[in-house]
Amino acid sequence: MDLNKRPLAPHPDEVLPPVPLFSVTSSTGEDGSAMKEPQTAAGGSVSPQLSWSGFPEETRSFMVTCFDPDAPTPAGFWHWCIIDLPADQTSLPEGAGTSDLELDGAAFHLKGDSGQAAYYGAAPPKGDRPHRYVFTVHALDTDTLNLDDDASITVASFTALFHTIARGSLTLEFQQT
Repeated sequence: MDLNKRPLAPHPDEVLPPVPLFSVTSSTGEDGSAMKEPQTAAGGSVSPQLSWSGFPEETRSFMVTCFDPDAPTPAGFWHWCIIDLPADQTSLPEGAGTSDLELDGAAFHLKGDSGQAAYYGAAPPKGDRPHRYVFTVHALDTDTLNLDDDASITVASFTALFHTIARGSLTLEFQQT
């Protein structure tokens, strides 16, 4: 089977209703650059450092996700999600995806498609084309999404859709040869 013969999935933010954009940066890698080894599954699944700015003043909380739209599944692959980050938190240090103990306030991780409530590093199939890992920060108009830790990232994303007032993203790429 040749995985490279499937169509390229759209960028996940392109299929959402448009909202104002803000900046997301990382000391771990520039937008569009290759993901570093520690951020891969084989390298230890260390979440990247992320910072964001330029979001609306009325922001009450943030949701952070990492999604691989290029996974060879009908629905991509969720690698990470943190919900209920306080509005005054504008960055996450490298490794914040390890556990809820690394997060401030009421923020917590949801289980990704790996089954872990933590960041799961890049692990595309060997020989597949480069995969995009889209780290998106959603600025929300509510303090909490009122979800518990059993909610899926898909449910959180759907719930956040109705509270998103702006978003920003950073994409890193990784390929296993």
